Amino acid sequence: MAEERLAAEEIVGIFEALAQTTRLEAYRLLLRYLPYGLPAGDIARLLAVPHNTLSTHIAHLERAGLVLGRREGRSVIYAANSSKLGHVLTTMLADLGASLDDVALPALAAPAFPQKRPKSAGERARNVLFLCSGNAARSILAEAILNREGGDRFCAYSAGSRPAERPDPIGVALLSSLGYDTRAFRSKSWKEFTKPDAPRMDFVITLCDDICEQPSGPWPRNTLLAHWGVADPALAKGDDVQKRAAFMEAYRRLGARLTAFVNLPFESLDRTALKSRLADIAAMEGATELAVNNAA
Repeated sequence: MAEERLAAEEIVGIFEALAQTTRLEAYRLLLRYLPYGLPAGDIARLLAVPHNTLSTHIAHLERAGLVLGRREGRSVIYAANSSKLGHVLTTMLADLGASLDDVALPALAAPAFPQKRPKSAGERARNVLFLCSGNAARSILAEAILNREGGDRFCAYSAGSRPAERPDPIGVALLSSLGYDTRAFRSKSWKEFTKPDAPRMDFVITLCDDICEQPSGPWPRNTLLAHWGVADPALAKGDDVQKRAAFMEAYRRLGARLTAFVNLPFESLDRTALKSRLADIAAMEGATELAVNNAA
């Protein structure tokens, strides 16, 4: 990467642009999609923020040079400009007599304008089952997010060890407000997915610590198991506003994990490397203690 020194005013502008929670989360989300981009609507849904609010923050990031945008039909696709961050680091490291290693930090090179990761020729859809005890909150959220974000590359399902009567209405309402079709969601037993005619699972991911160490079915030997513990929003105390905030937080945590997951280079990872990447995702911000310990 060519070394580019930035003026102090430009560095201040970049830090100022990132010194706000929604803008920082939007930039981090787009970094996870490198070398691909996301439509504005998907960014708004994944961050659970109104479209007009997101537009204001994305515009701020664009002015700072941190985000690139391109219209594609009726949508605007946005991507992180990681090279801008690289120039900030180049400038600050130069004051220490150091420089960036182009080989060690290739993600900071200037990108061609990206699009969302496509399905490779001959690539089959991967089946993912999310498990929690009640199949009422976290696993429903995860199923919804992955089926949208994974496009035709993934088929997501969810189930529970002790399924509730129905999905939590607060979570369903949140998903509906974010543009998801919630009509087909129901709470169901994981035993449905152990029947001979059930889809063969490539991944089984537990989301609550209660079910993590329980026997979870006779999955095929090549099924990869992972535990991504996230706090149960259904246990939140307080009024409806506080409970909805807990569901939104769980949605954001799961959204971060699943954007990292769908952008893994599956075609170049062997089983051991893939298990390591799943463990890294498990330990992302907001993980339960058990999830972090399992990932270690």
